[in-house]
Formats: sequence, structure tokens, C-alpha cells
Amino acid sequence: MLTRRALITRGGAAGAAVVFLWPSQAADAEAAAEAEARAEAGSESVAAGPVLATTKSIPLGGGKIIKNKYVITHPKKGVYKCFTAKCTHQGCTVASVSRGTINCPCHGSKFSATTGAVVNGPAKRPLTRKKIKISKGKIRLA
Repeated sequence: MLTRRALITRGGAAGAAVVFLWPSQAADAEAAAEAEARAEAGSESVAAGPVLATTKSIPLGGGKIIKNKYVITHPKKGVYKCFTAKCTHQGCTVASVSRGTINCPCHGSKFSATTGAVVNGPAKRPLTRKKIKISKGKIRLA
């Protein structure tokens, strides 16, 4: 049975062999990937992440859970915030946004819809904030 250290060492050695044995092929693949990225740089999908929601779908004073992965809030007019939807207490997915808090159904933790800070435990750490971009009414990860 392979130990973790042996597996990592062998994997690193194999990767180094590829780079040293076929440098021209590796350089060609890297150059092709860079050229493709430059060609697509003008497109909206490269500039920002996928569309998470529209601004119209996030109620003022409330929020919305997106794909059980993110929570987007709309604490005041024109202001949108995004956080991870995983409660920092035991990893449950938060379930709702109401009365200025993001609410976890498992043990009652509540987080500020504006900052992600803990308002009510048992959670001790805030939700992780995610950067977003808003363009033409669409909310995307930055």
C-alpha cells in the first residue's frame, strides 16, 4: 500500500518528467491556452463568473439562497452582498434571509445580511464574503 508521502513524491516526479522530457510540447500547450484566453478576453463570461441571479430576483431587505452554495442579500436599495451559504458552526446550508439576518435552520445561528457577522450563535465565525459584479441587472461572481 502506498503512503501519502510516497504517492505525492511519485506524482511530483512524474510531473517533473513530463516538463523536462517534453518541454516543447508543454510550451506549445501553454501558449495555445494563453492565446485562447486572450481571444476570449473581450467576452463577458471571461470577465466575470457565471450569472448567480438578477437584481430583480433579490428582494429589498431580504435575500436568496443560490444553488445551496451562495446567499445574496439586498440590505438596502442598490446594495447587494454575497456570502457562502455554509453555516460556520457545523456546515449546514443556510435556509432564509429575513429581518436583516441570514438564518441557519440546524442550530439557530443568525448572520448579518449586511456583513455576514454572527448575530446569534452557536456559530462563532462570520460567513465568508464573496466578491460580486453587477452589470445590466445581472449578479456575477467577480
